[in-house]
Amino acid sequence: MRVFAHLHELQALVGQEVGVSGWITVDQARIDQFAAATGDHQWIHVDPVRAKSGPFGTTVAHGFLTLSLIPELFETAFAIADVRMGVNYGLNKVRFTAPVPAGARVRGRFALLGYEPIEQGAQLTVLATVELEGSAKPACVAETVSRRFV
Repeated sequence: MRVFAHLHELQALVGQEVGVSGWITVDQARIDQFAAATGDHQWIHVDPVRAKSGPFGTTVAHGFLTLSLIPELFETAFAIADVRMGVNYGLNKVRFTAPVPAGARVRGRFALLGYEPIEQGAQLTVLATVELEGSAKPACVAETVSRRFV
Protein backbone atom coordinates (compact mmCIF):
# COMPACT_ATOMS: atom_id res chain seq x y z
CA MET A 1 0.00 0.00 0.00
CA ARG A 2 1.17 3.46 -0.85
CA VAL A 3 0.84 6.02 1.94
CA PHE A 4 0.79 9.78 1.49
CA ALA A 5 1.44 11.93 4.55
CA HIS A 6 -0.69 14.86 3.35
CA LEU A 7 -3.64 15.21 1.02
CA HIS A 8 -2.05 18.14 -0.80
CA GLU A 9 0.77 15.83 -1.99
CA LEU A 10 -1.68 14.32 -4.46
CA GLN A 11 -2.07 17.57 -6.36
CA ALA A 12 1.33 17.02 -8.03
CA LEU A 13 0.33 13.48 -9.05
CA VAL A 14 -2.56 14.26 -11.39
CA GLY A 15 -2.19 11.98 -14.41
CA GLN A 16 -0.25 9.33 -12.49
CA GLU A 17 -1.04 6.00 -10.88
CA VAL A 18 -1.41 6.43 -7.12
CA GLY A 19 -1.95 2.85 -6.01
CA VAL A 20 -2.71 -0.79 -6.73
CA SER A 21 -4.75 -2.91 -4.34
CA GLY A 22 -4.32 -6.48 -3.26
CA TRP A 23 -6.34 -9.24 -4.89
CA ILE A 24 -9.76 -10.24 -3.53
CA THR A 25 -11.80 -13.29 -4.44
CA VAL A 26 -15.35 -12.83 -5.65
CA ASP A 27 -16.88 -16.09 -4.51
CA GLN A 28 -20.42 -17.38 -4.91
CA ALA A 29 -21.27 -16.49 -1.31
CA ARG A 30 -20.48 -12.82 -1.98
CA ILE A 31 -22.52 -12.91 -5.19
CA ASP A 32 -25.47 -14.47 -3.33
CA GLN A 33 -25.24 -11.86 -0.55
CA PHE A 34 -25.27 -9.08 -3.12
CA ALA A 35 -28.33 -10.64 -4.79
CA ALA A 36 -30.09 -10.79 -1.43
CA ALA A 37 -29.21 -7.17 -0.64
CA THR A 38 -30.33 -5.80 -4.01
CA GLY A 39 -33.14 -8.15 -5.00
CA ASP A 40 -31.35 -9.02 -8.25
CA HIS A 41 -31.67 -12.82 -8.38
CA GLN A 42 -31.10 -13.32 -12.12
CA TRP A 43 -30.06 -16.92 -12.76
CA ILE A 44 -26.76 -15.94 -14.38
CA HIS A 45 -25.67 -14.78 -10.91
CA VAL A 46 -27.29 -17.18 -8.46
CA ASP A 47 -28.05 -20.50 -10.18
CA PRO A 48 -24.79 -22.42 -10.73
CA VAL A 49 -26.56 -25.39 -12.36
CA ARG A 50 -28.40 -23.30 -14.95
CA ALA A 51 -25.40 -21.00 -15.45
CA LYS A 52 -23.24 -23.97 -16.54
CA SER A 53 -25.17 -23.96 -19.83
CA GLY A 54 -25.23 -20.16 -20.05
CA PRO A 55 -22.93 -17.88 -22.03
CA PHE A 56 -20.11 -17.92 -19.44
CA GLY A 57 -20.26 -21.55 -18.28
CA THR A 58 -20.62 -20.47 -14.65
CA THR A 59 -22.27 -17.85 -12.52
CA VAL A 60 -20.87 -14.33 -12.76
CA ALA A 61 -20.87 -11.37 -10.41
CA HIS A 62 -23.37 -8.59 -10.95
CA GLY A 63 -21.80 -5.60 -12.67
CA PHE A 64 -22.92 -3.42 -9.78
CA LEU A 65 -21.28 -5.84 -7.34
CA THR A 66 -18.01 -5.37 -9.21
CA LEU A 67 -18.48 -1.59 -9.05
CA SER A 68 -19.31 -1.75 -5.34
CA LEU A 69 -15.96 -3.45 -4.63
CA ILE A 70 -14.07 -0.25 -5.51
CA PRO A 71 -14.17 1.17 -1.95
CA GLU A 72 -12.76 -2.10 -0.56
CA LEU A 73 -10.05 -2.08 -3.23
CA PHE A 74 -9.24 1.57 -2.46
CA GLU A 75 -8.57 0.59 1.17
CA THR A 76 -5.55 -1.56 0.27
CA ALA A 77 -4.24 0.56 -2.61
CA PHE A 78 -3.35 3.85 -0.95
CA ALA A 79 -3.93 5.89 2.16
CA ILE A 80 -3.65 9.55 3.04
CA ALA A 81 -2.51 9.97 6.63
CA ASP A 82 -4.01 13.38 7.35
CA VAL A 83 -7.45 12.65 5.90
CA ARG A 84 -10.03 12.28 8.67
CA MET A 85 -12.98 11.46 6.42
CA GLY A 86 -13.83 10.68 2.83
CA VAL A 87 -17.20 10.60 1.09
CA ASN A 88 -18.30 9.38 -2.30
CA TYR A 89 -19.42 12.32 -4.41
CA GLY A 90 -20.31 10.47 -7.59
CA LEU A 91 -19.24 8.58 -10.65
CA ASN A 92 -18.51 9.70 -14.15
CA LYS A 93 -18.20 7.17 -16.95
CA VAL A 94 -18.63 3.54 -15.83
CA ARG A 95 -18.16 0.48 -18.04
CA PHE A 96 -18.34 -3.25 -17.30
CA THR A 97 -15.90 -4.61 -19.86
CA ALA A 98 -15.59 -8.27 -18.82
CA PRO A 99 -17.68 -10.60 -16.64
CA VAL A 100 -16.30 -11.73 -13.26
CA PRO A 101 -16.85 -15.50 -12.91
CA ALA A 102 -17.62 -16.83 -9.43
CA GLY A 103 -14.33 -17.65 -7.73
CA ALA A 104 -12.29 -15.14 -9.77
CA ARG A 105 -9.91 -12.64 -8.23
CA VAL A 106 -9.95 -8.90 -8.89
CA ARG A 107 -7.77 -5.99 -7.85
CA GLY A 108 -7.95 -2.24 -8.31
CA ARG A 109 -5.51 0.02 -10.13
CA PHE A 110 -6.03 3.72 -9.40
CA ALA A 111 -4.86 6.74 -11.41
CA LEU A 112 -5.50 10.28 -10.25
CA LEU A 113 -7.33 12.24 -12.96
CA GLY A 114 -8.18 15.39 -11.03
CA TYR A 115 -7.49 17.25 -7.81
CA GLU A 116 -9.68 20.19 -6.88
CA PRO A 117 -9.20 22.01 -3.56
CA ILE A 118 -12.41 22.41 -1.56
CA GLU A 119 -13.05 23.80 1.90
CA GLN A 120 -11.13 21.64 4.40
CA GLY A 121 -9.92 19.19 1.77
CA ALA A 122 -9.98 18.19 -1.87
CA GLN A 123 -12.21 16.60 -4.46
CA LEU A 124 -10.43 13.74 -6.19
CA THR A 125 -11.35 12.24 -9.54
CA VAL A 126 -9.78 8.81 -9.83
CA LEU A 127 -9.79 6.34 -12.69
CA ALA A 128 -10.51 2.99 -11.03
CA THR A 129 -9.67 -0.03 -13.15
CA VAL A 130 -10.87 -3.31 -11.68
CA GLU A 131 -8.50 -5.89 -13.12
CA LEU A 132 -9.57 -9.51 -13.52
CA GLU A 133 -6.79 -11.99 -12.82
CA GLY A 134 -5.81 -13.85 -15.99
CA SER A 135 -7.79 -11.58 -18.30
CA ALA A 136 -6.43 -9.07 -20.79
CA LYS A 137 -9.57 -6.97 -20.28
CA PRO A 138 -10.51 -5.34 -16.99
CA ALA A 139 -13.83 -6.23 -15.38
CA CYS A 140 -14.81 -2.61 -14.77
CA VAL A 141 -13.48 0.86 -15.50
CA ALA A 142 -14.98 3.82 -13.66
CA GLU A 143 -14.17 7.43 -12.91
CA THR A 144 -14.88 7.91 -9.22
CA VAL A 145 -15.33 11.29 -7.59
CA SER A 146 -14.75 11.57 -3.86
CA ARG A 147 -14.24 14.31 -1.34
CA ARG A 148 -11.50 13.92 1.25
CA PHE A 149 -11.42 16.10 4.35
CA VAL A 150 -8.44 16.89 6.59
